[in-house]
Amino acid sequence: MFSKILIANRGEIAVRIIRACKEMGIATVAVYSEADVDAMHTALADERYCIGPADAQESYLNEERIVSAALVSGAQAVHPGYGFLSENAHFAALCRKNHLVFIGPPAETMRALGDKAHVKALMAEAGLPVIPGAMAIHSVGDALAAAGQIGYPVMLKACLGGGGRGIRLVNAEGEMAAAFSAARAESEAAFGSAEVYLEKYVHPARHIEVQILADEGGSAVCLGERDCSVQRKNQKLIEESPSPAMDGPQRAALFARVTAAVKKIGYVGVGTLEFLCAPDGEFYFMEMNVRLQVEHTVTEALTGIDLVKWQIRVASGVRLSFSQQDVDLSGCALECRICALAPGTVQFLHVSGGPFVRFDTYLMTGSAVTPYYDPLVGKLIVYASTREEALRKMKAALCELVITGVPNNIEEQIALISREEFRRGSYNLDFMRK
Repeated sequence: MFSKILIANRGEIAVRIIRACKEMGIATVAVYSEADVDAMHTALADERYCIGPADAQESYLNEERIVSAALVSGAQAVHPGYGFLSENAHFAALCRKNHLVFIGPPAETMRALGDKAHVKALMAEAGLPVIPGAMAIHSVGDALAAAGQIGYPVMLKACLGGGGRGIRLVNAEGEMAAAFSAARAESEAAFGSAEVYLEKYVHPARHIEVQILADEGGSAVCLGERDCSVQRKNQKLIEESPSPAMDGPQRAALFARVTAAVKKIGYVGVGTLEFLCAPDGEFYFMEMNVRLQVEHTVTEALTGIDLVKWQIRVASGVRLSFSQQDVDLSGCALECRICALAPGTVQFLHVSGGPFVRFDTYLMTGSAVTPYYDPLVGKLIVYASTREEALRKMKAALCELVITGVPNNIEEQIALISREEFRRGSYNLDFMRK
């Protein structure tokens, strides 16, 4: 097991990883930008190093400075969290070159699974149904030809990256040229690659993702699914597990196929396979995220399994101590993402309490929320034995949560979970368009 880990991230996920390390008896090293000099993760870590100015390109995305901090501190491993360098194969390779363990898949695996068009073909070979579509599209002409074969509407998507960037819906031939140009430009700006691919637009659909955990010995388990269908501009707002759209036989069949696919490709670590669920109940594989998800906390609340700790254990060579039969998926867990609507300084903070209520955040009174990074400031998670009870608990927890000085979306979240369509569990990806 590692004795010291550097956390190559900031915000709530850096705090989350530091807490897990402390519980495991592992020393922690924080890196921070000049904008985060007083951030919570710098105060909680055992050591801290400034790695540059506020601009993420000069700090949290600066691979050389992060590796230098790890080497100076004597850290044995680097945990990338999510976002920033968490799916950067070059960074994973740089860590290995400097004899640091990257807590995530090796660079080769990341390259193979990071290209969404390639991974679709790989998963199809492994037995998962995929959305009809084309591999990487290099010109408007290629896109028009592919869309003509598949049939409109279609989606253009970035081959690399995630977070809803580089995606455009194309309803008709006349929209293709502008959508193709916009998707490529956004993909280039966000991920450093302009490559996009095209697939059939499945509508109406639900966004279902399956959390997996696999070790070096070939064991793999599914830790339940999450319904992530409440999204605005491809950004998730609410997640829940289990999905109210699935029944027991559907769940068992999907898990069996996912486990077989993960074993076939030899994946090791935590990962998430994302699917679209069509109106007829068929599941189509979309992509695989080879990192810790923002919403991993929903799975932790449902199963009682600490994904961050197991991510660290697996990276150090520890085998899973449980099997699929040991995973308890009873009850219901809900998560609401709390986002800043504008920069500000926290004047007062009151965190919701009570049994099975959790608020993961980096905020404290006096914390500055700057315009430089992701607007997510916290995640409110609840668990209850039934979905009805979980909904009541979430509403009470949202009403109790108070953040002043930073405009936020707490009131919107209360309104969303109160809508009858959400309460019935009959929502889909059109939920935020209504």
